[in-house]
Amino acid sequence: MKKCFNTSDMYLKQLDYNFILKFEKFLREYQPLDHQKKMGNNSVMKHIERFRKMITLSYKLEWIKRDPFINFKSKFEKVERGYLTEIELETIEEKQFSIPRLQLVKDLFIFSCYTGLSYIDLINLIEDNINFGIDGELWIIKKREKTNKLLRIPILPKAKKLIDNYKNHPKSEINGTIFPKISNQKLKTYLKEVSDVCLIKKNLTFHLARHTFATTITLTNGVPIETVSQLLGHSRISTTQIYAKVIERKVSEDMSLLKEKMTKNKNEKKYLLNNS
Repeated sequence: MKKCFNTSDMYLKQLDYNFILKFEKFLREYQPLDHQKKMGNNSVMKHIERFRKMITLSYKLEWIKRDPFINFKSKFEKVERGYLTEIELETIEEKQFSIPRLQLVKDLFIFSCYTGLSYIDLINLIEDNINFGIDGELWIIKKREKTNKLLRIPILPKAKKLIDNYKNHPKSEINGTIFPKISNQKLKTYLKEVSDVCLIKKNLTFHLARHTFATTITLTNGVPIETVSQLLGHSRISTTQIYAKVIERKVSEDMSLLKEKMTKNKNEKKYLLNNS
């Protein structure tokens, strides 16, 4: 606003369609001063959508007489959800780092791959969140920071091993958390180092880790999509169905089973006809 309108504040009634277009243009052209790249289309649209919610609320409360967004259409691009293959995941798992900070972020990333936890849920995980579930095994039971939806996640052996590895870590004990705390910014930077060392060309993020849990760890191994949706803390199953679209191996296996079934039925019909 200072750059385009030479002010730090404006009245709601001053906002119009032209302001929205200028705001969109500003977001697309904005270059952060640090190492980050310019925002992609979907990131720009997310900022616009957050702004739109506030304006819509103002309109409903009758603070403004017209909605400046009435002619604006969000233009989200469809993006295929990336994830690590089984081989890529094993490559990262097996790599041991002599530098503690890299070993920590690698372990946090792997833990997310086997639990589906987001960065904020993982970093704030405490001992009280680890409880015995209905099966007598250890589960993660906590509310998602983002949606306040209750998560109930059975702890897989590899995730349990990481919990045990860090439970007596000095930084974990000081913060009262399962894992030592590290900022999201540092985490992103160090994960880039991890991917370079492991020769993984994909951008390692906690979003990618959640996608890997949804695909490589669960859906590909036959876990029903309804269960995966619950494990990820999704409010709608349609959100989880995005992951199912990228599992080509599972599709191939399902189609192979269908072919076998059809061939078996065809042979049975032939047999019955020949012996009738």
